[in-house]
Amino acid sequence: MSDAALPTVAEVRAAAEAVKAALDRHLAAVESRIGDDDPDVYAAFNELAAAAEEYDELLYDRYDEVTPFEIPTPEDGLPYTGPAEPAAFSVLIRRDYAVVEPARLIAQAERVVAHDREAELAHDGGTADALGVLFGEYEPDEIASRAKDFGLEEGDSTLWIAASEEVAEPGEWLGAPFAHIDPQDVMHRFDVSSVFDDEEGDEGDDEEAGDVEPAERGLTTA
Repeated sequence: MSDAALPTVAEVRAAAEAVKAALDRHLAAVESRIGDDDPDVYAAFNELAAAAEEYDELLYDRYDEVTPFEIPTPEDGLPYTGPAEPAAFSVLIRRDYAVVEPARLIAQAERVVAHDREAELAHDGGTADALGVLFGEYEPDEIASRAKDFGLEEGDSTLWIAASEEVAEPGEWLGAPFAHIDPQDVMHRFDVSSVFDDEEGDEGDDEEAGDVEPAERGLTTA
């Protein structure tokens, strides 16, 4: 790397401060965690991992030094320790969206209300109400496939397949639907994120991005 391309001292220091702040957020999330699979802890872990990786890269580029920390990648995550032949399993899905066209979202919900007497836009009829109407009318997969029609932009998504000893009794876990999942019971995990686009591009220009299947990835520890 040429001297002109080296990170500045200020950039390295800013990255170090970002790591410190991410450490504080991670500790706060751990101290206030709810259950073994608290999404706030998971998010804080990923933020800390990203901040540490950025600092490590800038430190190396500027000073040719590295940190003693090793952030586990998904492939280095917790091993599966559940049953070899699970009698049941749970599928957990998270999909993130940005509301990029609120007016379109609300208009779609109003169309549903106009044709369905049981649907209604309560409260102020804003985006929160619109989402309630649309997810009450459409399956989540349809909303995912038609995100732009609803004024939404897709973000990251993850799907976990977790082993169970037996199917839960009706209503057993509804009070805390994600708290019962042990990360080491996750048999398979599939992530979709724009951060993987560069990796896919390196595989060859003749392969269309739409033909690339989401990579199967191990569980990231949190």
